[in-house]
Amino acid sequence: MIKIKKYAAIDIGSNAMRLLIANIVEEDDKDPQFNKSSLVRVPIRLGQDAFTVGEISPENIDRMVDAMKAFNLLMKVHKVERYMAFATSAMREAYNAKEVVSLIKKKADIKIEIIDGKKEAAIIASTDLHHLLKTDETYLFVDVGGGSTEFTLFSNGKMVNSRSFKAGTVRLLNEMVCDVVWEEIEKWIKQNTADYEEVTLIGSGGNINKLFKMSGKLQEKPLSYIYINSQYAYLNSLTYEQRISQLGLNPDRADVIVPATRIYLNAMKWSGARQIYVPKIGLSDGIVKAMYYGKI
Repeated sequence: MIKIKKYAAIDIGSNAMRLLIANIVEEDDKDPQFNKSSLVRVPIRLGQDAFTVGEISPENIDRMVDAMKAFNLLMKVHKVERYMAFATSAMREAYNAKEVVSLIKKKADIKIEIIDGKKEAAIIASTDLHHLLKTDETYLFVDVGGGSTEFTLFSNGKMVNSRSFKAGTVRLLNEMVCDVVWEEIEKWIKQNTADYEEVTLIGSGGNINKLFKMSGKLQEKPLSYIYINSQYAYLNSLTYEQRISQLGLNPDRADVIVPATRIYLNAMKWSGARQIYVPKIGLSDGIVKAMYYGKI
């Protein structure tokens, strides 16, 4: 007997907003299957407002309301039975975030919860990571967002430590990440990986997914430090316009991909990792799974 549930997740990030609609297939005596039914990404760069001015601008509030109305209609059409909407770094820092949340509830009938970096890391980690984690190995999970980067260390299949830093791509573009933050990240990674002989990176976020796609590799295969390093140099050698015209990148991806690559590269360097795996996971996948398993 097969039963299908429809869940949706809304991820309100610093660089973009996403709506994931998933089919959860339940079959007797089998693990549930999580299949993507639809994914809509809207490039509203909230971080540009929140990190530079400290509030979400009236123009972006209007765009958010419109996007949420559209998301609500899409969920209705798909007959979604349950959803959750989480906002991360940009909304955490915007002093008018509460007003924006209540306005969206009133105008688009979508309830948004603003979550901290620790909860964000925990939700992402509750995705399919356990399939990837070989019990006898050590992994540093790195999720690069627009406003913050979450680092989680796993060893012997268990989480050892987790930390969120205010070093995201939109912040880096606006030169808002000082040397002290980089030094803190380096110190945290080195201290937490020092006791392990070998560390492998797991990368999450839109930019590493794009880099992986560009490599043409099969999903299970990792990217090497050498590849990431050469891509960083190559991307840096191109202008913003060239990244759009020659590489076919979206305008809101063509600028942030460079600082994102730098974060992954540094994480590999400081942890001594030679390889990075890129599973197709993110906050929205984590929200769906965490909802299903009753973790949120």
